[in-house]
Amino acid sequence: MAHAKPQHDYHLVDPSPWPLATSMTVVVMLTGAVVWMKGMFGLPEGSKWMFFAGLAGVLFCLYGWWRDVIRESQKGDHTPVVQLGLRYGMIMFIASEVMLFVSFFWMFFDMAIFNESRAAIPEIGNWAETGAAWATWPPKGVELLDPWSLPLLNTVILLLSGTTVTWAHHAIIKNDRDGAKLALWITVGLGLIFSGVQAYEYYHIIHSHLFFNETATNSGLYGSMFFLITGFHGFHVAVGTIFLAVCLLRLYLGQMSPEKHFGFEAAAWYWHFVDVVWLFLFAFMYVIYG
Repeated sequence: MAHAKPQHDYHLVDPSPWPLATSMTVVVMLTGAVVWMKGMFGLPEGSKWMFFAGLAGVLFCLYGWWRDVIRESQKGDHTPVVQLGLRYGMIMFIASEVMLFVSFFWMFFDMAIFNESRAAIPEIGNWAETGAAWATWPPKGVELLDPWSLPLLNTVILLLSGTTVTWAHHAIIKNDRDGAKLALWITVGLGLIFSGVQAYEYYHIIHSHLFFNETATNSGLYGSMFFLITGFHGFHVAVGTIFLAVCLLRLYLGQMSPEKHFGFEAAAWYWHFVDVVWLFLFAFMYVIYG
């Protein structure tokens, strides 16, 4: 009876090694990152092999895990009730991502709006100098980027990619496979272009010493927050680009239909979330408080 056909709409997942294996490889990867930056367990600073070994393990586990989910879908295990659960899961995941960026922006707004209160830091050690540096925002010595050059270009790129991913979604619904493929190719290409432009922007900031220089001593918090927020967003763009590229591959393999294409819907939701976050980032970090 254990293998009898279930008399309900829920899918009981088979025992899987992927949750435990993924957790273990994530620990190895993060420990490797600490070793790379600081050294640990007798390993010298700059040792990269543990980080990349963990990263390879994480990627392998994710591939196996998502491969199994796709196979379950193809076997018919994703009933309407299961698909509803998957949608709720994706919504909750995006909500958690929203709160992650809320915490980043909270920190940025605290420094940008209430910067004058930093001057009241007590005369304890170097804190007085740091407080004086933070009393103006952006801190003295920090050279800002022109928001109407590369940042504006990346804004246009992401907004355009939001329209093309919507085009792809409508094409799938109408069973226009050629149109969906073309739209997804364009979206993936725009994602890659965005990452390339951001990499060039980082290169310009670092090599021109815009945020970290002798004049901006004790005011490196601006640069740290800039790279934290834009870097995490850039990471999400890279993940979203991979997500959409996998959907494009599955489209070529005939694994999506007008009736069943939640994998693409999840990727499209994620991509729109990335677009919205960038609009806030562009408006506040580059234009208003930049």
